Parts: sequence; structure tokens; C-alpha cells
Amino acid sequence: MFDRSIKIAPSILAADFANFGAECRAIEAQGADWVHVDVMDGHFVPNLTFGPAMCAAIRPHIKGVMDVHLMISPVDVCLDAYAKAGADVITAHVEAGPHIHRTLQAIRGFGKKAGVALNPGTAVEAVAELLDMVDLVCVMTVNPGFGGQSFIASQVAKIARLRQMIGDRPIHIEIDGGITTATAPLVSAAGADVLVAGSAVFKGGSVANPGPYGANIQAIRAAAEAAVG
Repeated sequence: MFDRSIKIAPSILAADFANFGAECRAIEAQGADWVHVDVMDGHFVPNLTFGPAMCAAIRPHIKGVMDVHLMISPVDVCLDAYAKAGADVITAHVEAGPHIHRTLQAIRGFGKKAGVALNPGTAVEAVAELLDMVDLVCVMTVNPGFGGQSFIASQVAKIARLRQMIGDRPIHIEIDGGITTATAPLVSAAGADVLVAGSAVFKGGSVANPGPYGANIQAIRAAAEAAVG
């Protein structure tokens, strides 16, 4: 059932790499709606993170949505592996290959929710012809490749334009980059409903002391919800 309520998707890029399974269980127990997995290849973006084997390893530890964001190029050859690893949502970048329409067809062909991501320098019009075949549009509010970057405020207007373009289609607007209690209200007021947060969720907590995760998630959610009434 589709709904536009605010969803918090902690990015495990900010978690304890030696303890991913327990971290996934902890953030869900503390109120996370989705678990966001940032896949980077050292080619499309300057960092190198996780592969399908890691996604498959954490899948049993995630009760809800595993949201896999592929910052990789070429992307098409990898889709099957991430589908088999248990991703619920697979997001590819419009900039990562020549045939994003084909990529999205393939994701849905694997029975997964299809997402498309936009870098800060890419106009929202790049997804205009894709809106009838996606379940999610991810607006990057930092340049992809690293966690902990500062929010790019110019993207708020892009989110608002995207929300107008989507109309009544059942498409989530996800925001990835620099989400805090200060920026969450800006993006939610513009129309976003899935907020990816890394350091803002994991700061101050640990698997042994997960309470701060819950407090951080609650604070981000409250800030976002207050902006939409």
C-alpha cells in the first residue's frame, strides 16, 4: 500500500562495518523504516563500498525494506546479482549509463521496485520520460561518493519541481545527502517522503547503546513531519 508518510532510511555507510547485521537489527528496533545500502564502485563515484555478497549477508537481519542505491557504472550487468541478494528497491543513476529506460525495465523485470537517482548537477527534466516506470526518484543533495557531506540547498527547488511532475503517481521522493533535523523540514515541505540519513542517525550510539539511534531517528522524523503538518 503506497503512502507518502515520512520514512527514515538510515544509511549503513555510517554504521560499524564490523557489525552490520547487528547494526541493521538495532536501527530497525529503534524505528528505522527502511535500511539504505550505498553501493559505490570507485569508478562512477570515488569511493568503494559494498557488493552483492554483503547485501545477501545482511538481508536476513532486515525485516523491512532493503533499499539498495547503486552508484556504479556500468550498472545493468550487476542488477541480477543485487536482485538475488534480496534488495526490495534498486536505484540506478540516470547518469550511469546510456539506456536508463532499459535499466529500469530490467529492475522491474526482476520483480523489484525501480528507483532512479539524480545527481545535483542533473536537471529534474532528465526523469520526465521515466515517471511511469519508476517507484522512486532519489534526489542527491550531495555529490555521490562519500558520507558526511554538507547539504546542497539548491536541490530543494528541484524536489518541489519533481513533486509537481509526479502528480498523483505512486512514486516516492527520496533524499540522500546531508539530512539532519535542520534540513529534513526543507525537503519534506518540498515533497520528499523518504529521508536517507547516515551520520545524523548513527552519531552517539552503538549496537551496545542503540538508544541514541532511536532518539536521532525520532528527532529527524518529528522535524520533517512538523514541516508538512
